[in-house]
Amino acid sequence: MDRPVLTGAPGAEAAPDDLPEREPAAATPLSGQSLAFVDVETTGGHPAWHRVTEVAIVTMRDGVVEEEWSALVNPGTSIPPSIQALTGITPDMVRDAPPFAELAPQVLSRLEGRRFVAHNARFDYGFLRAELARAGHRFTAPLICTVRLSRRLDPDGRRHNLDAVIERHGLACEARHRALPDARALAQVWDVWRRSLGAAQLDAAILEVSRRPSLPSHLPPDLIDDLPEAPGVYRFLADSGVPIYIGKANNLRERVLGHFMGATRDAKSQRLAAQTRRIEWTETAGELGALLLESRLVRDLKPVYNRRLRGGGGALSWLVPDDGGAPRAVDPAEALRAGDAFGIYPSERAARTALTRIARDAKLCLRVLGLESGTGSCFGLQVGRCAGACVGREPLARHGARLKLALLPFKLKAWPWRGPVGVRETGSRGVSQVHVVDRWQYLGSLVAGDDDGWPRLRRDALSFQVEDAFDADTYRILSRYLKPGDRNVRVLDAAPRADDP
Repeated sequence: MDRPVLTGAPGAEAAPDDLPEREPAAATPLSGQSLAFVDVETTGGHPAWHRVTEVAIVTMRDGVVEEEWSALVNPGTSIPPSIQALTGITPDMVRDAPPFAELAPQVLSRLEGRRFVAHNARFDYGFLRAELARAGHRFTAPLICTVRLSRRLDPDGRRHNLDAVIERHGLACEARHRALPDARALAQVWDVWRRSLGAAQLDAAILEVSRRPSLPSHLPPDLIDDLPEAPGVYRFLADSGVPIYIGKANNLRERVLGHFMGATRDAKSQRLAAQTRRIEWTETAGELGALLLESRLVRDLKPVYNRRLRGGGGALSWLVPDDGGAPRAVDPAEALRAGDAFGIYPSERAARTALTRIARDAKLCLRVLGLESGTGSCFGLQVGRCAGACVGREPLARHGARLKLALLPFKLKAWPWRGPVGVRETGSRGVSQVHVVDRWQYLGSLVAGDDDGWPRLRRDALSFQVEDAFDADTYRILSRYLKPGDRNVRVLDAAPRADDP
């Protein structure tokens, strides 16, 4: 099946039959308004990558349950064995079930005009919004998260997952991790809170935990709901559509909204907020993918508010010959291919300045190193800063060995594999990507589903082209993350290996 594109922007999935967010009447206590207790079971933890297998909605008004409804859903994809064991929902059970698109009108009719109540509400809300968007419907609703509400009402409780809340209030749930029993349990918990606390106290807690972040007026309000709680890279765009800031985050929603929250922002944050007219993002499996993508985008697009990661191109390293001759400042990729490479410098001047400092500390000859012109003895020999390599007093081989020893802390890591590699990264919610890397350069990423083997990934990865320019920031990221022998790293040779799945 086709995988979803993990790039987003507010309003991208809007459809002609958009549903307005319908707030209940303000005069009615929040705890007595029309509520929809929702639970979904899914094939995994991420709404952009995984699908719903079961949905349940229990509606309530003024503390009275109006309707209970649930349905199995054919997800159109496989259900991992671990998910089958957790929920008890098997492929046979959903084979003849309708796809979500057929159920969308029934779901919408039960949610419209009601507050959306769920345990870890952004999970269930995110999945239903994604499924409804695929079916051509845009949906928003005011949320109440019962995890946050439980923490607010019972701050001394050690745990606030649904099992703990059910046990704490002496309730029963006949089949945990099935949608309708879990939704019923939430409705029962709500009834306990309503009767034991009273409307005023419960309403105050709801207002506190449901407070929404504020955004500049020129940004779309739907941004708050559209941003995913997932790793990735975000881009702030000006009126012209040109990116003015690019950043990475382990939680896109939290990080992006953090730029606009707080009354005492610094001047730079205020200017950024005032100039941003659109926000786009790309989700990744984890931190490595986000770091690599951020580095590439900042290098290529050079946003005005990014001060780091903008100088990836044009770097130089010292290539030290084995015969003791003068080192050469060359492209780091060339230095790594030819032999020992030391340091990464933004310009030849910076490289020469650094080498001069190292040479003086180690009493190396500046003339032999090509840092001082002339013939005969160097100035350093005359003042006791040279061991005499310039006049033959120190053999060139020994001088070269001392140079490499002095440069050792700055030595670049040689590429330890025989060709390009795929680095598999799996996030906390089951999202998996393979990042393709060759000679410390990032070439791109591929989606790796549960049924994707390395042979297919190898074929796709080998179509990537190695870039000519060495990127210093990418090298620093990869040299820190990649280790020989890592089971998540595989060489992407053209020929399949015996242990390929």
